[in-house]
Order: sequence, then C-alpha cells, then structure tokens
Amino acid sequence: MPHCKPNGRADKNTRPLLPWEKTSATCTLAAEDCIIGDNFIRTRAMPHHLCNDSLRLLIRRNLANFQRQAHDCTGLRRAAVALTVLDAPEPSGIPGIHHLEHLPQRATLILTRRPTGLNRHSGQWALPGGRIDQGESIEAAALRELDEEVGLRLAPENILGKLDDFTTRSGFVMTPVVIWGGPGRQLTPDPGEVASIHLIPIDEFMRQDAPHLQIHEEGQQPVLRMPMGSRGIFAPTGALLFQFREVAILGKDTRVAHFEQPGFAWK
Repeated sequence: MPHCKPNGRADKNTRPLLPWEKTSATCTLAAEDCIIGDNFIRTRAMPHHLCNDSLRLLIRRNLANFQRQAHDCTGLRRAAVALTVLDAPEPSGIPGIHHLEHLPQRATLILTRRPTGLNRHSGQWALPGGRIDQGESIEAAALRELDEEVGLRLAPENILGKLDDFTTRSGFVMTPVVIWGGPGRQLTPDPGEVASIHLIPIDEFMRQDAPHLQIHEEGQQPVLRMPMGSRGIFAPTGALLFQFREVAILGKDTRVAHFEQPGFAWK
C-alpha cells in the first residue's frame, strides 16, 4: 500500500491539532439569515452549496487544475467509484442532518449503504462503483456502476474530472470519478447491491470538525473518519469524500492516499 511521507509524526497520546480538526462553536440561525451568492447561500454557520451551473463550473475548474496521482496497479484489481452531485429534494435519512425544505436546490453527493449478508464489505457505507471490466475505461466503469446500482444513467459529458487513486487494504486501486448529475434526478436502488440510497449535502462535508483522525494500532498512519450527522464514514470512502471537499470545492491540493483504513475494511 503506497504511503505519502507525513508532515510530522503523530504521537499516540498527544500531537498538535491539524487545521481541519479544530472545532468552533455552532450557532442556530433562522432560514432568512443568509447572503445569496452565485453557487451558495452563506449563513454565519456555513455556506449552503447549491446544485447549479456555478457549482458545476467551479468543480470542473478545480479538477482541471488538479494534478491527480495514479497508483501502480500491478497485482491489484482496478475499481472506479462515482462522486455524483445532485440536488436535495428529499431528506438524507441520516440522524443529525437536517433537511431544508426551503432549499431543495441544495447540492448533495450520492452515498449508499450496502446490504447485510454480502461476502465483502457487508453493511458498509459506499459510493456507487465497482470493478473495471476488461477493456473498459475508468470513466465508463463509473458511469456503468452508477446506472446499475442506483438507476442513474448519465452521459460521458457529465464527467467533471477525477481525484487521486486510493489503494485499499482489500486489494483494490480505486479511482474516484466526479460526475455532475444535476437537479431533478430519480434514483432506483438495485436491491442486490444497495440497501439504501442517501443524498448527503455537500455542506455536511465542509464541517470545521472534519475529518477526525484516529491512531491505528497496526498502521503507521492515522485512520481518517468523516463525520456525517451524528455518524461517520471511515476511509477509504471517508478519505475520498474529504479529498472531494478539499480539491473539488475548495481548490486545494490535499492528498489522502496515505491515510489508514479501519480493521473491518481490510478484508
């Protein structure tokens, strides 16, 4: 598994807080207490990113300026996952994430929960995705898996770009493909692969307390966990969500492939 050189060694008992680990006080605001911008509505607490052309162009520009890193796939299996942006007509179904009925154009990402009883990664959070077939491109695989798993058929021109490869402990090299779904889409889960579909507001991944880093007894790097409502998503999926936030939304060059995964994801 490839690892990037860390900026500093994390002591098991104490270490300096990283910028994204520093928390701030939360505040509750009325819906009207906001400023409208091109691709967000900003409150004093956080911006509400909207699913519109301004956001689509922002993501496309940031990904075009990003020098993504590919991994050596020798002896490993290839997979593609889809980070797909939609609007938010329905609640996310996640405790702690409040649905804003006055803001159905709020931008979201598609997350799924895998059915229990599967041979691999049973019941875990996931992005739509899977193995790349022989002779299939990364982009084509992401679009195919998106169609098969959640019933969303999109064209190649909906692809906005790609993030860094992530090599998993279970033996896959995952390539995240960022796709624009846009507003007004209907999703239908494949019950064999998807137990439930959740549209998570991009705002949720912009929280100042994200990500959480935990020391792993067997790994040299900390385990990354992205908070989501009152729950959380561990790497590898959590790491991809964090890089989407940092690169696609904020335009940074943040790398995440070195983060460790929890023990249950090693199988």
